[in-house]
Amino acid sequence: MQNKRILVTGGAGFIGSNLANRLAEDNDVIAVDDLYLGTPENLSSDVEFVDASVLDDDLPTEDVDVLYHLAALSSYKMHEEDPTTGARVNIEGFVNAVEQAREDDCDTVVYATTSSIYGSRTEPSPESMEVIARTGYEASKLARERYAEYFHHHYDMSLAGMRFFSVYQGFGGAEEHKGEYANTVAQFAHKIANGERPELFGDGSQTRDFTHVDDIVRGLVLAAEHQLQGIYNLGTSESYSFNEMVSMINDALGTDVEPAYIENPFEVYVHDTMADYTKMHEATGWEPEVSFKEGVERVCEPYLQ
Repeated sequence: MQNKRILVTGGAGFIGSNLANRLAEDNDVIAVDDLYLGTPENLSSDVEFVDASVLDDDLPTEDVDVLYHLAALSSYKMHEEDPTTGARVNIEGFVNAVEQAREDDCDTVVYATTSSIYGSRTEPSPESMEVIARTGYEASKLARERYAEYFHHHYDMSLAGMRFFSVYQGFGGAEEHKGEYANTVAQFAHKIANGERPELFGDGSQTRDFTHVDDIVRGLVLAAEHQLQGIYNLGTSESYSFNEMVSMINDALGTDVEPAYIENPFEVYVHDTMADYTKMHEATGWEPEVSFKEGVERVCEPYLQ
């Protein structure tokens, strides 16, 4: 993707800043963020930062070729604390950003939805399977997918909804300031490196399809380049338990910190996830390049300096 003007909402956050910094190597990139979870410190000097909310009526969409919409209240907990605000940001904010982009003649949108709507599955989840909303967070992301259908059919726009699977990166890579909302790999590695016991829900047997942010960013870029339409998974088709993750972190750090097992505090909890990324691979050639072992080693490397 060469010499385009690109808008990334949620652009100072974890995935957004990684994407914006990558795109800014070859394009004019604007990152919009209200700094609820993001910080401009995540962004390279090549990215233009705008402190704004996706609910604002004057987003910088003029002359934008591609809109990446990643802004969201991005967890179950955030939504249960304030369901109305969650719906406003995740649904109204999506419609508002896409509509302003459309009015300024941008017809390519790539946006974040969620893999949690597949529920608990130890088999790979294809995009074609039936999904339901069990939480306000999942409902808000499903609503995005339906509004994306509307914009596609009514205005002939291309909107690719990307269902991410357990995206991770280490602290120092746009996650540290998020605290309890940072990815579990970064949180556990930080605790273990500091001699603290990470807390695992239940017996630690729950599994995740851990996907490195570098692979996610490549997928997002390819989705725009191919002007994909519809829903696409970004995951590895491999899953690891939290117990296995802790063991791998200990191996990488040369430590032997045992986890602490606690009761799961969440009423609704996805125990297992695994992606089927066949559709994305067939459409663009994308496949994950960072194995979980390599990813864990990358996360742990700064602690070994």
